[in-house]
Amino acid sequence: MQNKSAASDDTADLQGAQEGPEEVPANTPFWKHLGPGLITGVADDDPSGIGTYSVAGAQFGYGLVWLAPFTIPLVIAVQEMAGRIGSITGEGLAAVIKKHYSRPVLLGTVALLFLANVINVWADLNVMAASAQMLFGLSFTLWLSVIALGTIVLLIAIPYRSYVRYLKWLCLALLAYVVTALLPGVKHDWGAIAQNLVLPRWQSGFGYLMAVVGYLGTTISPYCFFWQAGETVEEEISHGVETEPGHRLFPVNEAEIRAVRADTVTGMVISQVIAFFIIICTAATLHAKGQTDINTAQDAARALLPLGKSAYWLFTIGILGAGLLGIPTLAGSAAYALSETFGWRYGLYRRFSRARGFYLTIAAVIVLGYLLNFIPGVSPVKALLYAAVLNGAVAPPLIVLLMRICNNPKIVGERRNSRLSNLLGGLAVVTMTVAILLLLWGLLTRKAS
Repeated sequence: MQNKSAASDDTADLQGAQEGPEEVPANTPFWKHLGPGLITGVADDDPSGIGTYSVAGAQFGYGLVWLAPFTIPLVIAVQEMAGRIGSITGEGLAAVIKKHYSRPVLLGTVALLFLANVINVWADLNVMAASAQMLFGLSFTLWLSVIALGTIVLLIAIPYRSYVRYLKWLCLALLAYVVTALLPGVKHDWGAIAQNLVLPRWQSGFGYLMAVVGYLGTTISPYCFFWQAGETVEEEISHGVETEPGHRLFPVNEAEIRAVRADTVTGMVISQVIAFFIIICTAATLHAKGQTDINTAQDAARALLPLGKSAYWLFTIGILGAGLLGIPTLAGSAAYALSETFGWRYGLYRRFSRARGFYLTIAAVIVLGYLLNFIPGVSPVKALLYAAVLNGAVAPPLIVLLMRICNNPKIVGERRNSRLSNLLGGLAVVTMTVAILLLLWGLLTRKAS
């Protein structure tokens, strides 16, 4: 009787989400499959990303624009691995690690992810509340509490697909950076931009290193690996390709793999195009006027002042929209990992009563990030940069693990990494490792001097 009830509840979880099991036709247009990769790309431009890119442009002008084209192939390669793992195995990353690797590897991976995500949520909530306070007044603590509680309630009470359908439109406010950067009254040195894109000059100094590590960390972020794998599984369940995580109805086909790649490429390119325009916009409006140190939401919003009185509105809407998409991604990726580790029922398609541990983990990550905001002395925008730097430090070992999984025929069969995927994944690991080691060396020598 109990098994029948559980089966009935699982069927109810899937009602309205499943479209019936069917293989992905080979000739289906790629845009019909845009989902996990696109949402991951949008969520990658979360408040931490916006803040990091703004700091890069304000402090160093066009000096860091080269990072946008440089990171595009790296982030595509890494995120494609995560999506491919989810598609082939029908399981999230933590579940795959649990099956094929030692328990210390699993627990170490989940611990790193959880720590990085809580810090990231702290920083995102901080600047979201500061942005709301800048525009609407009232106290920072009030806005912080409303945003944290509201995010938890939205995730539990509203199906995630409905949640995303509306909130993604708020992120269109980020196009304000594109518009501002291209306004006739905003003067750019396009020759300098081209030079920094093709032949960038490496600058000495701790601040430059920190901006590079922050940029890499906010772009190639550990939470995005777990999120895209988990969301790919949920996408397959919603289309009837599998009945529940780990239970595919038929082997993955080439059309599904191509769909994962197209989805990932689209999301990551959009993410880095926005990053590029945030940098050149802040370089032309803040750096050019000597406003190189931005610590508050109001400082960062000044980059959009050429748009007039709407600048603060657009900045706040963009930050809130990006945060309300980014925080569920951060908390959700931690919840996927923890649920898979301990064997809890999970999935955003499930009701709270059927996945309590999963949803309580989401709430716990957000609450912990909320509580960290009561530690005084850290500016909102600098908190975003520090969170991005932490992601940059955590990412390399997780990318190595991703590559090991994607080269293991026992897990992915014949769909192992190509030489190009291994080359780009290895380049991401080496670049981020060298950058973080240089940053640590700079930190130690600064303290010693």
